[in-house]
Amino acid sequence: MSAGLSAAHAQSSAADGIAKYREMLQDGNPAELFEAKGEDLWKQKRGPKNASLEQCDLGKGPGVLKGAFTELPRYFKDTGKVMDLETRLIHCMVTLQGFTEADLYKAAPTIGRGEGANLVAITTFVATQSKGMRFNLSQSHEKEKVMYEVGKRAFFARGGSHDFSCSSCHGVDGGRIRLQDLPNLTKNPGDGVGFAAWPAYRVSNAQMWTMQKRLNDCYRQQRFPEPKFGSDVTIALGVYMGVNAQGAESIVPAIKR
Repeated sequence: MSAGLSAAHAQSSAADGIAKYREMLQDGNPAELFEAKGEDLWKQKRGPKNASLEQCDLGKGPGVLKGAFTELPRYFKDTGKVMDLETRLIHCMVTLQGFTEADLYKAAPTIGRGEGANLVAITTFVATQSKGMRFNLSQSHEKEKVMYEVGKRAFFARGGSHDFSCSSCHGVDGGRIRLQDLPNLTKNPGDGVGFAAWPAYRVSNAQMWTMQKRLNDCYRQQRFPEPKFGSDVTIALGVYMGVNAQGAESIVPAIKR
């Protein structure tokens, strides 16, 4: 019993130390640099049409940013699709600025350079405009409901060489791996946790990660084939987690290990 208590105390002390470390980093979160770059890109006239993104409609009207992120993914009538923030931004870059959709989707996974890096910055800027607001994803349209159910199935689907699923790590309370808390994403895990913490700056690799990148890496860790950027399954998972995070406060841009 004594040995067990000692181990538990050591684990708790280490976790407290990590929490304090993150708190210190948050004061000078490098994500602020991505946010600033994203704001510049949002206002800058670019692309074949030499236009800015300031008339981009993210669901609350052209150019309205406040509160848009905490309602995404959602159904858009003009495309007939449920879209997350990143795929909607690409849509605006195509329709408003004249970029080629295929080129943007090809560049998107390269988060450290070119238009991939630009998309990460714009995503960070837009998401940050809803900081402190609470998630409230719609389930009023039939396609939103379908995507939730698809996301739920994908979340619990097991496979790969390790027979893992998303729920293997994020389907129970109190999960942890290497002192990393694993929030239960089948329900609202709390303010600024899980879905409500991305995009986030990853200290371990000095990169800004969006939700698309986070999901892609989760599949890699499960030894699944990595999904294509903007695929239906990644958006469906976003709907599932976002609806489950109803009422959670966004702390974007967060900072992660």
